[in-house]
Amino acid sequence: MATTRIPATTYSAALIAVVTVALAVSYSPLASRIDNYATDWMFFMHKPAPWQPESLILGIDDESYVQMGGVGHLREALAQGLNLIAQAKPKVVAIDVILADKGDEAQNALLAAALRNIGTVILPCEMGANKWEDPIALFQKASKAIGHVHATADDDDGVTRHIPLERAVGRDRRWALGFEAYLKAHNVKQLEESPDDLDADGVRIPVARDPGGRSLRIRFLPPTEDGNSQIPQLTLKQLLDDPSKAAMAKDKVVFVGATSQSTARDRYMTPYTMRRPMPGVEIHAQLYETLASKRFLADYRMHNGILLGLFLAIAAGTTFYLLSGWPAYLCGLAIITIAHLVPHTFFLNGIVFPYFAPVIISWLSVSTAATFAHFLTRSQLQTSESEKTRYQEAIHFVAHEMRSPLTAIQGSSELMTRYNMNDDKRKQMAQMINSESKRLGKMIQTFLDVERLSDGQMQLKKEPFDMRAILESCLARVAPLAERKQIEVTSQPAPAVKLLGDHELMEYAVYNLLNNAIKYSPGETHVTVGASLDGSVLRLSVKDEGIGMDEKELKQIFTKFYRTKKAQASGEAGTGIGLSIVQQIVTHHGGKMEVTSRPGLGSCFTMILPCEEIETCNASS
Repeated sequence: MATTRIPATTYSAALIAVVTVALAVSYSPLASRIDNYATDWMFFMHKPAPWQPESLILGIDDESYVQMGGVGHLREALAQGLNLIAQAKPKVVAIDVILADKGDEAQNALLAAALRNIGTVILPCEMGANKWEDPIALFQKASKAIGHVHATADDDDGVTRHIPLERAVGRDRRWALGFEAYLKAHNVKQLEESPDDLDADGVRIPVARDPGGRSLRIRFLPPTEDGNSQIPQLTLKQLLDDPSKAAMAKDKVVFVGATSQSTARDRYMTPYTMRRPMPGVEIHAQLYETLASKRFLADYRMHNGILLGLFLAIAAGTTFYLLSGWPAYLCGLAIITIAHLVPHTFFLNGIVFPYFAPVIISWLSVSTAATFAHFLTRSQLQTSESEKTRYQEAIHFVAHEMRSPLTAIQGSSELMTRYNMNDDKRKQMAQMINSESKRLGKMIQTFLDVERLSDGQMQLKKEPFDMRAILESCLARVAPLAERKQIEVTSQPAPAVKLLGDHELMEYAVYNLLNNAIKYSPGETHVTVGASLDGSVLRLSVKDEGIGMDEKELKQIFTKFYRTKKAQASGEAGTGIGLSIVQQIVTHHGGKMEVTSRPGLGSCFTMILPCEEIETCNASS
């Protein structure tokens, strides 16, 4: 478990922010393109087991056009080819050659006869301006159905992954050519429609109805090692040159259409053919193979990917909230791994799952949670180091401040044991030991109180105390030190005011200022203590005639362990911590410290303290 709990509100807000950004990006064209690329990559990584195609492509390539004498003789050549195919008795022949124009009557008659000879023929149509461009009536009479020949390419990258099973002009709906071929080849008697799928005699086809109609994702057969299609192909020229090749069409669904590089209008990029576009007739053959093999790929909607991403985001947030260190990071790695593996798992089960949304949400969530935990750990380390430093400072300070009373106690006790003293002298020494030991105890308590105030572990006492009494007491305590150095201490009468706060802490602060002024001043100088009342503000100043300080020193005077030049020049022992404590005490009493000083002209430290509006304020004590 984490040693310090992450602040839940800030942590949750950060995770919500990154998840919101991830959700917004998930609906961008970039996300759609990455989803498509991920799916295409899975096509290559998880190729389906090969199956025996049920279809055959009779392609009209460039050589076929040359042999027939150009497009003008297409229907005549097509009739010849279909007559040969009819001898092999194919299941269905689906023609992807638009036959809407009138054409030559003689060629039309030949082609119509060939169509009737086939048996089950599906003819093409395409959408025109507000209507369907259907084959001429002569051809329609020979057909069993009419299917549209449209395919769609993705707007982002131009790759065809879906094909619309239905298209409509007004209320006139047409099924796709490959779908009509499937219905006829498998003798589907009943086709039931629901919002989520189609049911063809018990075969569920996962195509949900969208505003644009129903689109089925094509399960393309992987190309062979040499890059060719696994669906058998025969060109019209090859068939006419060698009629025996018509046997390839036996019991097959034959798709007839242009495969010429120069004349085919409908050529599409597919996940397997990024460099060599696939002709439309083969696209419809691939659609038929998807239906016939029942190897469907159902599209999960975007909201499923988002739900998974949100679940992973919650998991990431919970992980780094409850755990720390390597366990948390390992769980975060597992969350990201799950986000990457889920689409693969679904793909293997025939479902195309959104890739970008769960991945980006999991990455951002784990990164944010880990960053939050990292900086929290750094903060804990800094706090620990700070506490260690404070502890060392405390030891240093206590050792220094305890030196004077301990020296007095030690010296007095040695005198009492080494020399014979009369009762009065012995009593005086005992009183000194008692007084210094009390001062030592009070000093330790004062220091502990200041530390607790700084850490917020205790509240400042709110008791009225007499500032004049504190000043007089502190002046009496520093008088012996001033006499030894022949320093004259002049004090103005303090206003008779009472402040609200901690008497002992304030006494420590005042004594520290007086003691420093005398300790770090040269002998035979003057120290002036002034106190004045400005409205409800008490100003207590201590001015010496020492060497003074420059501006650089003034900026650091209240920094712990900083010793000024005058302190170093005086030769007095000191830690540089006393003034920092004085500032803390004054600040906790709602006041502030001011320092004025110039090199060679001494320094003046001033306490500015608010006089609380109590009954004795501005009155005689």
